[in-house]
Amino acid sequence: MQTIDFSPFYRSTVGFDRLFNRLDTLSGQETKTYPPYNIERTGEDAYRISIAVAGFSNGDIAIETKENSLVVKGAKPQESAEKAREFLHRGIAERAFELRFQLADYVEVQGATLENGLLHLELKRELPESKKPRQIAINGSAASIEDKSVN
Repeated sequence: MQTIDFSPFYRSTVGFDRLFNRLDTLSGQETKTYPPYNIERTGEDAYRISIAVAGFSNGDIAIETKENSLVVKGAKPQESAEKAREFLHRGIAERAFELRFQLADYVEVQGATLENGLLHLELKRELPESKKPRQIAINGSAASIEDKSVN
């Protein structure tokens, strides 16, 4: 029997982990890996995406949410000829990037922080009251309901 690997989906989705835990694996195409990032569960319905953005500042990064998608874009401004740097070795990539994440229903971005070269995005799943489980009280018997409807 062939096993299927869901790990590519873990890298680009947030909040679907229960589904993927039930279905062991699915093979698929490798997603973008620049810049490197982590997706972690920080609570029952809380998640954090940490993206390594060394060399980028707050003004170089744009974060946008629309419907169930999250887009993180980064681009450095073009250097002028006067400020051009000569690298003997360039190991820190400062190229433009765009990461897209598909969010599950009711997952919202709570905030973002940039510290020590890492961009942290805090996410939380908040179900509306109408979607939360609730107890239904049973009132009376069928005979008493019929009696009320006749009056």
